[in-house]
Amino acid sequence: MNAPLFQPLAVGDLRLPNRIVMPPLTRARAAQPGNVPTAMNAAYYAARAYAGLIVAEATDISPDAKGYSLTPGIHSRAQIEGWQHVTEAVHRRGGRIFLQIWHCGRMSHPDFHAGALPVAPSALPFSGQIWKAGPDGRGGMVPCPPPRALDATEITAIVADFRQAARNAIEAGFDGVEIHAANGYLIDQFLRSSANQRSDAYGGSRDKRLRFLLEVTDAVTGAIGAARTGVRLSPRNLANGMDCPDSLPTAVAAATQLAARGVAYLHINEPGDDSPEAIDARRQLRAAFPGPLIVAGGYTLARAEAVLKGGEADLVAFGRPYIANPDLAERLQHGWPLNAPDATTFFGGDARGYLDYPTHPTTEAEPA
Repeated sequence: MNAPLFQPLAVGDLRLPNRIVMPPLTRARAAQPGNVPTAMNAAYYAARAYAGLIVAEATDISPDAKGYSLTPGIHSRAQIEGWQHVTEAVHRRGGRIFLQIWHCGRMSHPDFHAGALPVAPSALPFSGQIWKAGPDGRGGMVPCPPPRALDATEITAIVADFRQAARNAIEAGFDGVEIHAANGYLIDQFLRSSANQRSDAYGGSRDKRLRFLLEVTDAVTGAIGAARTGVRLSPRNLANGMDCPDSLPTAVAAATQLAARGVAYLHINEPGDDSPEAIDARRQLRAAFPGPLIVAGGYTLARAEAVLKGGEADLVAFGRPYIANPDLAERLQHGWPLNAPDATTFFGGDARGYLDYPTHPTTEAEPA
């Protein structure tokens, strides 16, 4: 098939067979205690191995990074070994998989930190909620309290945690990592003037607000190489107190800096629209970052093909469709109908809504 979505592409050291990306999707199914990936997680990702690239769900770089119940980590020996089963299962089926690594910052709750407040660039109240489960594994959304501000030595320690998490991910067999600098989590909080009102080297001017992202990127690329490092941004996401008037110019400046560092790709999470503002933002980021650019945000097959043909992106991520369709790439390629996702099973639980979505009857047994 000659459609752009099904053409191969080099990303870092990988050659992808198509331009379809499974983006990081929090599913909150890590084993307890310890937030350890399991055989169930391995089966889930392996079933989606025909994607051009899988980016596994946001994963805690340290115990202090946690912001949601039942999310996996990449900081303990048990977690590394758990993820090894996942990467081995994906690679056996011919797939390619990066790990998204994050620190949630103020998008968290004291219950995850022995009663201590979550941390942020600045101690500002904001409107945000996280998913928190009880002992039975069932949960719901709860509000986040105002955080406390990090001091400079703590920032240095978090940079080191990102570096070590990247090394741990490579040890676990991942092909690379994606630095989560989007959606209102810690790095994004540093980027936004609405969340970052520091007066030191990490806040104030645009260059200072970019410093934390660039220090993390330099630490990760120094540890595992730029070809195995991607970055995710979300400049038009205004939720969770991220309504910063300098958001897009800051993201464009970040994209320029990331391009100079030769990272494997830039991943942009967008609102799901094709408004003039959305198109303008994509074009500005495309101009600033000539390397592989992934876009995500409510894309259909038609929208994906249009954005690729227009040169505004190189790859397209499909989120909720990948939850319900393990063989999404095959379905898109052949025009087969899609399963509808069950939102009641998105977070927490067992194999229901995780491993039981059917593949199309004629899906090939093994990916190409």
